[in-house]
Amino acid sequence: MQLVRTVEAWRRLRADPPLAGHAIGFVPTLGGLHRGHEALLRRSLEENEATVLSVFLNPTQFDRRDDLESYPASFDADRDLARRLGVDVLFCPAMEEIYPSGYRYRVAEAELSKRLCGAHRPGHFDGVLTVVLKLLNLVRPRRAYFGEKDYQQLELVRRMAEDFFLDVEIVACPTVRDAEGLALSSRNRRLSPEARRRAAEFPALLRSPHGPDEVRSRLEALGFVVEYVADRASRRFGAVRLGEVRLIDNVRLAKPMKGAA
Repeated sequence: MQLVRTVEAWRRLRADPPLAGHAIGFVPTLGGLHRGHEALLRRSLEENEATVLSVFLNPTQFDRRDDLESYPASFDADRDLARRLGVDVLFCPAMEEIYPSGYRYRVAEAELSKRLCGAHRPGHFDGVLTVVLKLLNLVRPRRAYFGEKDYQQLELVRRMAEDFFLDVEIVACPTVRDAEGLALSSRNRRLSPEARRRAAEFPALLRSPHGPDEVRSRLEALGFVVEYVADRASRRFGAVRLGEVRLIDNVRLAKPMKGAA
């Protein structure tokens, strides 16, 4: 596995064999890798001639400084996992490499990014779309892999790729869950043992036959601070907080809501 830290070094590597002649799969991450990321990497390794993993804790997508500062980064463990799986390139640039002009130029989407998580995290999706566009332009993969846990993000990235005529397939991968049904997230590491047990109620209630208002009430009764529970077409989306930890999830509805958008 090759470790690349600068854009210049990456461009040299990308221009020469074997990467120049290979179909590349790409998995962009913030770091703090877990079994969900591992599933993305394994799929890329199966479907492509070479796999590139990026680890970049992108500050522009954090709406709260304390969330950025408390993000459970674990570079040594991430590097070891990538090496063990057989990832070809680990790209881990510094802030000034990805934002040489600061955050002067950015991508903004005007509709979907304002709903759900976007309504509660101003500017979040601008940061996500901006860094993903930069990374896709640099890596130039044939396929890029995103998890369905962040379904709103997945849809925004997919639509951005289409609207900007990017020659890349955005591949959706199923949410990976723990034994209790909680969607895996790097932030789960910040949950206390008691909070982690309680967190399993979140996906269970999202899957329940109750309507969004009833699910919200039941979550609040269990001590969750609920940002939203909403049905959109064939899925139910939710975002909650347990203490300082924010959890998001979505599940497919057994019966799609009529007129939901």
